[in-house]
Amino acid sequence: MAITVNTNVTSMKSQGNLNSANNGLKTSMERLSSGLRINSAKDDAAGLQISNRMTSQINGIGVAMRNANDGISIAQTAEGSMQESTNILQRMRDLSLQSANGSNSQDDRDAMQKEISALQTELTRIAETTAFGGQKLLDGSYGTQSFQVGSNANETISLSISDVSASAIGQHQMSGAGTVFGIDAAAGTAYGTATAATDIVLSGPSGTSTATDISAMNAQEAAEALNGLNTGITAQASASVQLSGFTAADTGTLEIGDTAYDLGSYNGSLEELATDIGKDGYSASYDASTGLLSIEADDVAGIKAVGPAGGTLQMATVTNGKAGSAATVDASGVVVNSELSFSADDAFSVTSASGNAGVITAAGGNSSLSSVKDVDITSASGAQDALAVIDAAIGAIDSQRADLGAVQNRMNFTINNLSNIQTNVSDARSRIQDVDFAKETADLTKQQILSQTSSSMLAQANQLPQTALSLLG
Repeated sequence: MAITVNTNVTSMKSQGNLNSANNGLKTSMERLSSGLRINSAKDDAAGLQISNRMTSQINGIGVAMRNANDGISIAQTAEGSMQESTNILQRMRDLSLQSANGSNSQDDRDAMQKEISALQTELTRIAETTAFGGQKLLDGSYGTQSFQVGSNANETISLSISDVSASAIGQHQMSGAGTVFGIDAAAGTAYGTATAATDIVLSGPSGTSTATDISAMNAQEAAEALNGLNTGITAQASASVQLSGFTAADTGTLEIGDTAYDLGSYNGSLEELATDIGKDGYSASYDASTGLLSIEADDVAGIKAVGPAGGTLQMATVTNGKAGSAATVDASGVVVNSELSFSADDAFSVTSASGNAGVITAAGGNSSLSSVKDVDITSASGAQDALAVIDAAIGAIDSQRADLGAVQNRMNFTINNLSNIQTNVSDARSRIQDVDFAKETADLTKQQILSQTSSSMLAQANQLPQTALSLLG
């Protein structure tokens, strides 16, 4: 090896090794002080990109978990208020049952109605004032909202809350005497059929039926056929009549559906007849002051009576609490066809392409809501009608509460899943981004030793050119 003065290769190599050791020492110190293996893109460009994507996911999951908890809180707030609404409706139902009893005077029923009116007002007040963070929940303004429960766009869970005020809940109904069913009492003993109603279509909460031919059916048969379409609409055939002028001279048969009563066996005693009718599951009451026997029957084709020629018994159809024209019951008989009524938990329609829906109900077309706000129990018939409306309202609120409970459980499971994902993704990011202290401290020690030895060797290398002086003597 040549001895030179201008170029000290050994010193240059020592300097390079010293710089390398110092750079490694700097990197180790930076990692150990920050706790991160990747402090800049030069440390690991691909790893930096991957870890940043994971950071976005982890942070997004944290926000999504808070969102889901907010959703649970909203559902719990709404569901808690609905519990009180249910309690109010249960009390209204109790009052309706009490008012329906024959032991009450008009003053009694008026007093019960006062409490009903107060409860109706409170039901609406709860709906109008229940809020979460200033946002109304039960007055119909909330509608359907989506909760962001994922770290990426459109990862949502929807929550729907509808109006539960007194004017918005109840039973959707359609009734009214058609051109055949529910009309005034007529001579004869044959129940009328729906004649031209060959294409009746029901559109209800559960779907729309195909056109159904009920033209050869009486009211009871038509109700059974329409109920079998599974559209969420309930059809019921019911008859209501008043008997008057009954004496011991009136003989013959009174038929309610398939049940027959021998009028001659009662010797003019309408009280006994009413009692026997009540035993068979029908509703019957006798008013001695007016001499009227009122009979109501559900799920029957109608009510018919046959009497002797010259009899005094008369029978009239009752619609909406009012009696129609009375017909004298003689040997040719008198028949009252049941009226068809429809009900559902949501809006529905009864239509006919040929325009014959009016054969079965005068209200053919769209249903109307009989709401809790309209409940009136100042009469026995009103109390009976109130029960169906209140039961439908309770069912509607229960359905909403079930939906809210299902959403709460779903969001709880979502939060558990998000927590699991967040933990595992954080673990994966840690393996990429975080420093391994055991390994890095070993590297630090190595770089410290190399830095010290490089410095020592550099000092010795810088002394090598002095050997040339010894050659000059």
